[in-house]
Amino acid sequence: MYKLKLPVLLVSLMLISSSCGKKKKPSLSGDEKVEVSDFISSFSLQEAPFQLSDSILKKRDNDSAIISKKILTQFIPDSVMDNFMGKATKYKTYPLGRVVLNDGVNYLFLKTVAGDKRSILLAAFNKNDQFITGMAALKQDDNNNTFQSVLIDKRESITKIITQKNQDGSISEGKDVFVLNVEGKSFTLIMTDPLGENLTELINPIDTLPSKHKYAADYAAGKMNLISIRDAEKPDRINFFIHFEKNNGQCTGEIKGEAFWKSDTEAEYKEDGESCILKLSFSSNDVKIKEESCGSKRSSIDCTFDGGFTKIKSKKSNSPNSKPTANVSKTVRK
Repeated sequence: MYKLKLPVLLVSLMLISSSCGKKKKPSLSGDEKVEVSDFISSFSLQEAPFQLSDSILKKRDNDSAIISKKILTQFIPDSVMDNFMGKATKYKTYPLGRVVLNDGVNYLFLKTVAGDKRSILLAAFNKNDQFITGMAALKQDDNNNTFQSVLIDKRESITKIITQKNQDGSISEGKDVFVLNVEGKSFTLIMTDPLGENLTELINPIDTLPSKHKYAADYAAGKMNLISIRDAEKPDRINFFIHFEKNNGQCTGEIKGEAFWKSDTEAEYKEDGESCILKLSFSSNDVKIKEESCGSKRSSIDCTFDGGFTKIKSKKSNSPNSKPTANVSKTVRK
């Protein structure tokens, strides 16, 4: 009788041993402790070249795959996510995939959702699973005539591609190519190909508004850094437009909005529902900008809106058909 039960017992022991040997896959959606190696390996491994398009931003997400903020910020610093999404912004994050390249660097692609704002974050970890840096790989826009994608190839080049269908039926394409600078802990822009001639000119969208206030003027800090101040409908406010390009064009930012006067020389902009705050301090010939958590308004976490701008004299003629003075750009993206 015992001889007949022995094979059954052995099989049972083998099954138990096999199940004990399998490591349970950690969940990224809860509060349980997760090792960085488990976090990275939870992203599905993809072969280069690997490409993601903006169509993925429109797809419905499976909340069972969500990465909780508590787990995410264990490995991607709070400061990075605050710059990228805004300090007070509530967002959801989902893994899209990872690519491992030459030096064992893991490139992780994450989808971030904050209300109707959707984007893709690229985060890089070295061969020791240490976070290096991150950048906005793709941001959703409201232009139905454009198509965006991001591609990483075997040479470790990250290419942002934007294609536009023009009114005459022709197609324009623009590219920005980045590489990871491990020592500098940043993504460096190495090549840019502008999106058609129609987007190479920086247009000031508030230029035609009234400019009777004593600080209403254009202020510049180099060719592609502009702050334009114009009157608002109410005297306690001003309209402003800011465009900047730093680090040889690898970081750009742009905001158009309305700021409130806090004193005779200081105004403040704060967008509803977001943590982005800009403080503008004026003197007779310049304006200084101080930013707090406006990462969603710029292309990289490695720069800010902070800086000083000097008033420039208007070059507009008195003709009603005269055009505003334009600054030429090869990296403007609308």
